[in-house]
Amino acid sequence: MFTPMSPRSPAARSGLRTGAWPALLAAVAACGGAAKRTPAAKPPRLDVIAPWTDPEQDLPRPREVAPRPVEPPPPVAIRGATILTAAGDRIDGGTIVLADGVIAAIGAGDVPIPDGARVIDATGKFVTPGIIDTHSHIGVYAAPHVAAHSDGNEATAPVTAEVRAAYGYWPQDPAIARAAAGGVTAAQILPGSANLIGGRGFVVRMVPGRTVDEVRFPGAPSTLKMACGENPKRVYGEKGGPQTRMGEYAAFRAAFQSAVEYRAKWRAYARARELWLKKRARAQQLNATLPPKRRIPGEPAPEPPPRDAKLDTLAAVLDGDILVQIHCYRAPEIREMVAIADEFGFSIRSFHHALEAYKVRDVLVDHGIAISTWADWWGFKMEAFDGIPENAALFAEAGGRAVIHSDSSIGIQRLNQEAAKAMYAGRAAGIDISEDQALRWITANPAWVLGIDGVTGTLERGKRADVVVWSAHPFSVYARADLVFNGGELVYDRAAGPTPTDFELGNSAIDGGQK
Repeated sequence: MFTPMSPRSPAARSGLRTGAWPALLAAVAACGGAAKRTPAAKPPRLDVIAPWTDPEQDLPRPREVAPRPVEPPPPVAIRGATILTAAGDRIDGGTIVLADGVIAAIGAGDVPIPDGARVIDATGKFVTPGIIDTHSHIGVYAAPHVAAHSDGNEATAPVTAEVRAAYGYWPQDPAIARAAAGGVTAAQILPGSANLIGGRGFVVRMVPGRTVDEVRFPGAPSTLKMACGENPKRVYGEKGGPQTRMGEYAAFRAAFQSAVEYRAKWRAYARARELWLKKRARAQQLNATLPPKRRIPGEPAPEPPPRDAKLDTLAAVLDGDILVQIHCYRAPEIREMVAIADEFGFSIRSFHHALEAYKVRDVLVDHGIAISTWADWWGFKMEAFDGIPENAALFAEAGGRAVIHSDSSIGIQRLNQEAAKAMYAGRAAGIDISEDQALRWITANPAWVLGIDGVTGTLERGKRADVVVWSAHPFSVYARADLVFNGGELVYDRAAGPTPTDFELGNSAIDGGQK
């Protein structure tokens, strides 16, 4: 007979301690006929391995334009001239040989001349490197000067770092042939000075062409035009600002702060993508040894930040990939722009116009910054009031790189005379400026400002054959460029006159074919 026990009784407690209670529950379940549980089914597993997809494959690639193949110009030997190399040497009765677009030989006495070379007797004449202008708006403010040819200022916002002078350059500008006739072989084409940051400049060979790509100076780095002072505040004073110089410098700092933050995002993305690429490579190694069902699925790649053409340009400035050119007149403003560059960690290549550079020449020399200035322009607005003709000479005396620029489609035709004026102004003030120094103001120094001094700017073996033959000493007011070679190609012969562009040849549809 079954006698229930109280759960509180000693026997019951003893049974629980000895494991009787679980046995009892099992017996009750068996007596009750409980149904057996079926094990839960495993969830289905996908047998498709996710790909390791890199989103960068969907991004646009920078345009790469292959150089147009051209026949090398025939060799030329220029004999008997006084050669001013702009590298410290003067060679009387010298010979210079141009072959395959470069200077093949230079010197006095017996210089070997290649077979079949055109030999030019330059006795009594002078030979110099081609002139280089660091500040030109030819092609973006093309001749004739009408509104339709006004492509130099994108005056729609104070900061337009995304625009490029190359997009507005007209390689058929009639001013190009006139500049070449003045001995100019290369120039920097810049946006205007309406904006604080006006956009990218670029360097051209001073020859007419069909397209911009045909006339780009090979290998020249990109540049950026900035401007401070009167022009931006005049243009934007009634268009939302900046109205003052205070506002200008605040806007400069805001623009570069945005660039710093933008660059930080891209650097973080680059680090994350590098790690993802390593993981992808390791997964590919392992998957090659695993059966399909055990392969490592792909992971989503990090998403690149949105691209911003304006901030791309400013970030490239921070990285040192773009040479900064700043329109700035007054000494305190020049110093403030140097302070901004120091604050954000970028370099300034040259201050342009810089009429008060002589007041802060120690600061500029310490920072390795050049000036691109005029010989004697001054007083045409208040910030130009303290310009002096000794500016370039004082700067050179302090050890700085001085450049004489034009900022004019007329002045570019006479840069040899402008350099001469600046040299003589310095000498009159008691500053010892040599002819070689002054020649470097329009050849070697501007080449450095534009980042092309390794290939042009001086007459040395192996450099580009950018060469001018002058009728007299180039610093004479009577001197004319007789022959101009650009990369060894004869682009101007005074006996034949300037080569007209297509624009000047006339249009048979409107002139009846009479021209």
